[in-house]
Amino acid sequence: MFSLSGHYTYSKLIKAVLPTIGMMLFLSIYSIIDGIFVSNFVGNSAFAGLNLIFPVTMAIGSIGFMFGTGGSALVSKTLGEGNNKKAKEYFSLIIYSLIVIGIVVSIGLFFLIEPITNLMASFSNETSQEMINEAIKYGRIIAIGETFFMLQNVFQNFFVVNEKPHLSFIVTLICGLANIAFDALFIIVFNAFTGK
Repeated sequence: MFSLSGHYTYSKLIKAVLPTIGMMLFLSIYSIIDGIFVSNFVGNSAFAGLNLIFPVTMAIGSIGFMFGTGGSALVSKTLGEGNNKKAKEYFSLIIYSLIVIGIVVSIGLFFLIEPITNLMASFSNETSQEMINEAIKYGRIIAIGETFFMLQNVFQNFFVVNEKPHLSFIVTLICGLANIAFDALFIIVFNAFTGK
């Protein structure tokens, strides 16, 4: 069983980090899968629009990584000091703060996605209005789920603090498989987006 305390051997360290490495690899596949579905079943302009707005949505989603990395370090330190009550208070504060910030940022992104997309498009000579429209559509859809993406990122770190790094990988795996299933369902079956 994995434990944060005690002496670390090489095999113990490898067992501790393998689920996290797997989680990061699978997380990076999300965008590749989205790209495969969009480019093959929606069209080139939609794929270009997705790539135009993707850095913005990932930058905002990284707020969850920041809260998770910093928060898990603080909670781990507090647990190591034997102050479980304070650690629980820190954990609650981190989660509630992230939910509030996530909702505010998601609403802001939803309503400001058009000027943000136009700003991103201004850095490229290869943009078209159709591509910008697709980026705005994709950005608004992503904005709705951005708070949940942040929470997924923060909980992945706290699974390790709770000495259950394998749960982090399982949650990421389930989310990734759900992403693939919903891509197929909405893009291919329901034809929810204008195709080629």
